[in-house]
Amino acid sequence: MSLRRTAAVLAAAAVAALAVLPAAQSQARVAPTTDVSDAAAGWLARQLVDGDHFENVFDGVAYPDQGLTLDALFAFTAAGVASDSADEATAWLAEPAIIANYLHFGDPAESYAGAHAKLALAVQARDLDPTGFGGEDLIAGLTALQAPSGRFSDKSQYGDYSNGFTQAFAVLALDRWEGAPQAAVDYLVGEQCADGGFPLILEAATCVSHVDATAMVVQALLAVDKTAEAAEALDWLTGVQQAGGGFRDEGAAGEGNANSTGLAAQALRAGGRTAAADKATRFLTSLQVGCTAAEAARGAIAFDKAGFTQATSLRASAQGVLGLVGVNFADLTAAGDTPDAPVLDCGTTTTSPTSSSSSTSDTTTTTTDTTTTTSGATATSTTTTAVVAVANNRGTLARTGAAVGPALWIGALLLVGGVLAVVLARRRYAEARK
Repeated sequence: MSLRRTAAVLAAAAVAALAVLPAAQSQARVAPTTDVSDAAAGWLARQLVDGDHFENVFDGVAYPDQGLTLDALFAFTAAGVASDSADEATAWLAEPAIIANYLHFGDPAESYAGAHAKLALAVQARDLDPTGFGGEDLIAGLTALQAPSGRFSDKSQYGDYSNGFTQAFAVLALDRWEGAPQAAVDYLVGEQCADGGFPLILEAATCVSHVDATAMVVQALLAVDKTAEAAEALDWLTGVQQAGGGFRDEGAAGEGNANSTGLAAQALRAGGRTAAADKATRFLTSLQVGCTAAEAARGAIAFDKAGFTQATSLRASAQGVLGLVGVNFADLTAAGDTPDAPVLDCGTTTTSPTSSSSSTSDTTTTTTDTTTTTSGATATSTTTTAVVAVANNRGTLARTGAAVGPALWIGALLLVGGVLAVVLARRRYAEARK
């Protein structure tokens, strides 16, 4: 018995030691890759908190970020890698407290359409049943939030945060299940702006086309065979693409960002706009952090060309992978996924870490070339590749639900600042998340 106990203790110690191994040691056991999307997805997997989720820091407090975790889950599924991480993230999302906060903000009377729709789509992409996930029937919960007009709206005392993303995710999720309601499709089509794009803010006095929202809606329209409307939206997207291939936020300057470009590239590829999609993926590739950067950052996709930061590279990598792979949300599947989280192939070149800066520079890196590099075969020759290592710490994607901090947070705010403080804090937080 004592021998068994000793063995168990040693085994536990070994697992604990593996959990805290430096990134360089743990990555050494993973086959390197030259594939941009695989490397970005692999980097993203290694950033998961406790190996299964992401967090959002708000006013100095870390809260679980289900929305960003779902973005990563979509990226893993699109790239077909890191299935172990995807499975752990899926299990985390199904935990009672986590799913209750995301869908209901910890209050059964609250219910958020964007959260139901996004989670229902992700669960199906992982080939799971959305009617029995984490004790929730996501399909029933979503359809209960559909108005007679066809719009999906939040049921909340804090306001309605539904938007163009919400409607697109809802149509995609329900169409994948048993078919999207015609009213929901008609409502989505009816929101198209005169220029062909789609707005983020629904039913606004002035229809303002939004890149991210349009990219999402295009994929929903293609899924329900609204090809004519999708074609008009794709025409608008190609018309606002920057010369270097990127897409940028409404009113923003510069060459574009990985978040908007990733979603736009995904929609363009799904819609058959190959030339524009290729330009967009070249822009995304130029944003991958290369082999001259610190090892822990290699493979990440930067937000834009202004300098690397960890925070924005998380969602930028997740959205960037979607654009690089180019698979419609409607067609994502976990079938054939591999468990490993690939690392960027930097060969045997010795590099020194580079500091974060606001400048963008092209660097030359030497990488190994083998017949099966992604399987970890021994290098037989070297090739030289130009890599741009860049990133930024700003910019957000359109939100797809309400803020989902712990229910205890509400109680604390009520005690300290009253109901008004809750509402104000909630609105600030909802604006900050994607």
